[in-house]
Amino acid sequence: MPKSSIVKLGLLQHACVADPKANLAKALSLAEKAAKQGAQIICTQEMFRSQYFCQSEDHDFFGLAEPIPNGPSTVAFQKLAKKHGVVVIASLFEKRASGLYHNTAVIIDADGSVLGVYRKMHIPDDPLFYEKFYFTPGDTGFRAWDTKFGRIGVCVCWDQWYPEAARLTAMQGAEILFYPTAIGWHPKEKAEYGVNQHGAWETIQRSHAVANGCYVAAINRVGHEIIDGVGGDGLEFWGQSFVAGTSGQILAKASTDKEEIMIVPVDLSKVDVTRTHWPFLRDRRIDAYSNLTKRFIDQTA
Repeated sequence: MPKSSIVKLGLLQHACVADPKANLAKALSLAEKAAKQGAQIICTQEMFRSQYFCQSEDHDFFGLAEPIPNGPSTVAFQKLAKKHGVVVIASLFEKRASGLYHNTAVIIDADGSVLGVYRKMHIPDDPLFYEKFYFTPGDTGFRAWDTKFGRIGVCVCWDQWYPEAARLTAMQGAEILFYPTAIGWHPKEKAEYGVNQHGAWETIQRSHAVANGCYVAAINRVGHEIIDGVGGDGLEFWGQSFVAGTSGQILAKASTDKEEIMIVPVDLSKVDVTRTHWPFLRDRRIDAYSNLTKRFIDQTA
């Protein structure tokens, strides 16, 4: 019997609290429910084990990190993956070595084995998003993995703004690009900039689906997080996790403020159909792109 080209994605959108153990328990519970609802590839939101602590620069928060693959979150999701025969993408704060920390996604196959990790390549530094204080830029490069249910690529949050990241992942055969995410509004800016900020975030990722003829799944958190000891207005995460089809169309989209388990079927056979009808990969002028490896092209030099 031929293998079905239909794969069900499970996206876990929820709020986080200050207790890492409670957040892990919540994510595992949602993943369990997603598996029972038929999800075959399950993805968490970015750094689901904690509130978004990058709102400040505080050395105490390094204590939230854990090793991979021997840390509690990876081990717990390996057991879940094996129990239910599902693929899991878990976004974690990784302690790689003393003084060396990464924002990392671990990819677990349906037999519970760790296929590998992706370490976030692009690290932001903006008001309330002080990630450069915590995370060493990734050194894995952009990668894709063959899982039981298809070939997938994973990037993390700020990576989603870079066409180069999506392209290099798709060029390795990724049929689905996953983006675990933690993004939201500064409450005082929401009225003036909120619609445009969210629109840009959704548009750039839908464009990755168009340009590469693949599926895109973005998984964001919800909730208004004000970190103890930091105060201020905090961040209001905008949720709206979504899956885009191979032509960039929205296949499913979550709410702005509710905990949701999104079960979204995608047809992997449409990747080849799209890429042959809109042959962007065929028509790339690879002989003319060498300047992409430069920081800037100075026409006056």
